[in-house]
Amino acid sequence: MNIGARRELFVDQLLIDRLEGARLELHAPQPREIVLKFDQPWEGLYCGYETVLKDGDLFRFYYRGMPAARHTLDVEVTCVAESRDGVNWTRPKLGLFEVQGTKDNNVVLARHRGCHNFAPFIDANPDAPADQRYKALGGTGAPGLIAFASPDGIHWRELQPEPVITKGAFDSQNNAFWSESEKQYVCYFRVFRDSVRWIARTTSQDFIHWTEPVDLELDGKPRQHLYTNQIDPYVRAPHLYLGLPTRFLPGRRVVTDEEAFRIGTPKEWNYANDCTDILLASARGGVDFKRTFLEAYVRPGFDLENWTSRANYAARGIVQTGERELSLYVKHHSGYPSNHVRRYSLRPDGFVSVSGPYGGGQMITKPFVFSGNRLNINYSTSAAGGLRVELQTADGKPIEGFSLADCPEIIGDRIEHTVNWKSGADVSKLAGQTVRLRFELQDADLYSLQFCEGS
Repeated sequence: MNIGARRELFVDQLLIDRLEGARLELHAPQPREIVLKFDQPWEGLYCGYETVLKDGDLFRFYYRGMPAARHTLDVEVTCVAESRDGVNWTRPKLGLFEVQGTKDNNVVLARHRGCHNFAPFIDANPDAPADQRYKALGGTGAPGLIAFASPDGIHWRELQPEPVITKGAFDSQNNAFWSESEKQYVCYFRVFRDSVRWIARTTSQDFIHWTEPVDLELDGKPRQHLYTNQIDPYVRAPHLYLGLPTRFLPGRRVVTDEEAFRIGTPKEWNYANDCTDILLASARGGVDFKRTFLEAYVRPGFDLENWTSRANYAARGIVQTGERELSLYVKHHSGYPSNHVRRYSLRPDGFVSVSGPYGGGQMITKPFVFSGNRLNINYSTSAAGGLRVELQTADGKPIEGFSLADCPEIIGDRIEHTVNWKSGADVSKLAGQTVRLRFELQDADLYSLQFCEGS
């Protein structure tokens, strides 16, 4: 396995050979402020299928406006909000489409079947034309997904009238992007398998002609209804795709009739009869799909409005809003007048850690090859805890000068820390060789590691 100079996280177990006394720990994001209330006439109770992205120093948040419980051209629109910090959002007055009797709105697409689940992205393909810097897919059911393009994320056009992907259900958010690691476009989209909502994948070189779809693997886990997938390249390690799928539990009723009436639960679509939560998933291409944890990443919480159908949906996209902060966005209270988006935050790379208890634990990696001259880690310890790092040969023997005994105890909390041994930090003489890493952790968490060039 060649990890080069890539940053590697522990959302899957690709790097891990064995854990001894240590374990993988899922770290739930922290709820922050409500950033958007869907209170405009063209938005309403059933807004959904959100995407957050960052274009330079501007954040954009795309979403479906849907004030009535009808999937029709006169109801569904595509909207955008903007922010400079990911916290404070405004609706630009675009004047492009008249909706609900006014052009004084933030609507970028209207009266088009693509509005049902319009899912844009910034095209990282270096060969993409300037007038196609943004791309999107949209559409539900037959005949399939329509391809869109835009020079600026505001003014959109169809690339062709015919659908580009036709084999699927598509009645959810269908997420495409340019994969820097695979050098092709990738789309993860909705299918049904044995009457269960699942995810398939297809690829393309030109965004028009797509390969035969393949289903994502179950990875030994039960097939569960995944209503959305929200799979997207992780901003700090784009070879790794992270997903925030909504797990849908049809027929799992939590609220009583009295509670449903009291909070004004809609009668449409049996809202009182189901519930949802949000998982963390990962993928690395092909049919790879890992749900390392089946425990919820975002729980419904206290509000009864979050314990009914389609109430908890993460936006596609995780963005960095500060040196020490990632932000993700979750729609809550769907179907209620209080329908809104709340921001959640976590430390960079802080989704899953290799965690050692106070009594100590170890992680030993699989053999790998790296490039670079130093090892950086993202870690946290208690005041009484610490960690040490050892480089080993492929067969598990400590390399002279890089053993645990040669590594001073590392204590603190750092997003990026260069590991030093008694001889220093330079590991360039080991680059290109097959090695292992051994981490000894006491009341400590390791979130990511990366070999890189530096001084």
